[in-house]
Amino acid sequence: MAGTKALLTLENFINGKFVPCSSYIDSYDPSTGEVYCRVPDSGNEEIEAAVEAARAAFPGWSARSPQERSQVLHRLADLLEKSLEDLAQAESRDQGKTITLARTMDIPRSVQNFRFFASSILHHTSECTHMDHVGCLHYTLRAPVGIAGLISPWNLPLYLLTWKVAPAIAAGNTVIAKPSELTSVTAWMMCKLLETAGVPPGVVNIVFGTGPKVGEALVSHPEVPLISFTGSQPTAERIAQLSAPHCKKLSLELGGKNPAIIFEDANLEECIPTTVRSSFANQGEICLCTSRIFVQKSIYSEFLKKFVAATRMWKVGIPSDPSASMGALISKAHLEKVRSYVKKARAEGARILCGEGVDTLILPPKNQAGYFMLPTVITDIKDESCCMKEEIFGPVTCVVPFDSEEEVIQRANSVKYGLAATVWSSNVGRVHRVAKKLQSGLVWTNCWLIRELNLPFGGMKSSGIGREGAKDSYEFFTEVKTITIKH
Repeated sequence: MAGTKALLTLENFINGKFVPCSSYIDSYDPSTGEVYCRVPDSGNEEIEAAVEAARAAFPGWSARSPQERSQVLHRLADLLEKSLEDLAQAESRDQGKTITLARTMDIPRSVQNFRFFASSILHHTSECTHMDHVGCLHYTLRAPVGIAGLISPWNLPLYLLTWKVAPAIAAGNTVIAKPSELTSVTAWMMCKLLETAGVPPGVVNIVFGTGPKVGEALVSHPEVPLISFTGSQPTAERIAQLSAPHCKKLSLELGGKNPAIIFEDANLEECIPTTVRSSFANQGEICLCTSRIFVQKSIYSEFLKKFVAATRMWKVGIPSDPSASMGALISKAHLEKVRSYVKKARAEGARILCGEGVDTLILPPKNQAGYFMLPTVITDIKDESCCMKEEIFGPVTCVVPFDSEEEVIQRANSVKYGLAATVWSSNVGRVHRVAKKLQSGLVWTNCWLIRELNLPFGGMKSSGIGREGAKDSYEFFTEVKTITIKH
């Protein structure tokens, strides 16, 4: 291929060094559809080398005090912050998200992840009980598990990678991380900062490649006792299968089919812009995005009119355009998948109020082959439709009416997922009642995506296993030991 030499070529990072790979895969710029980067196509050999490095680094790193490890995490956070603009530019180009989102959310949150766990590691306490009648004292210790296998997705590449790396190394583990082969650049850029931050060789190893090849090698390795995965349910099933013979600890953060429930007493001035954002932020490629909007009948037509008008104001543009609200979807295959849902809805007799197939998307000539799609609103759709049941993971949302509180709770809970929900109402009693009954790991009321990192993050049902957050991540990345001393 002409111009291949000019392409950015990534290398694996093993034992503190960049290591070339024998074969590579192409990574595309979502805004142009052109290859712009080559990513290592790693496998068993690279995982073996990474396991060896992580195993050798574990005794020294785990023996450091929490204070010493905390200092290293703080230094890494500072270095990431100094590189914020370069990282944001790379994330935007690699993933297709707007430069604005990368600058204001992805990279600042990646910095915050290291700062947060650098602090929280200093504040965990252990339990102690006395049994005077038998002359015994019991106490608990928490020890790092060993080598942590971390697999992160393509939608928030550095943000979700650091959300795993930070608590894992803070607790004293060494890690082997596999970012998505579709979005590997910012992980590779972070590797360049590790030595300066004082991360010893072998503590953080990053091995690039595909799930079926390098992901399977990592998950099935007998010396990797723990896997933290964020991604799709079919991949999670495969991880559970491969890790079962070794009884590995698993944390699986999977998809969502998240409802927004809008009662007639909702403040629409706040609700509409927030619900547009919760439906279409990052091209709808966030597991927490709203994809089913239930609106009480008395305000349904008013909501729909205002919501469609606000959606049409969302500008789809090239990721580097600071005025764009939405960039390009991750890949051609993903764009086709998302479009296929809109086609199915239309075939079922649903109405497409704006977006795909209704409005015209205008792009510069060099971006015509990019993976862009307008934010799309569907109505007159049945709860049984695949568009109301399956995770689309794109800029598509369905708006349907409801009558009563009991009815909407039952309908909101009628999917296999249970990750996040939003409730809009000015009635405090109702908000508490509904939040309690929703089968959802997170419920936001009158807001969306306001996160408190101390508190548990994760879903119910097919949305995953386990929770992440200060206490939850610490417990996952350590093993508890009860010690009894008879005196």
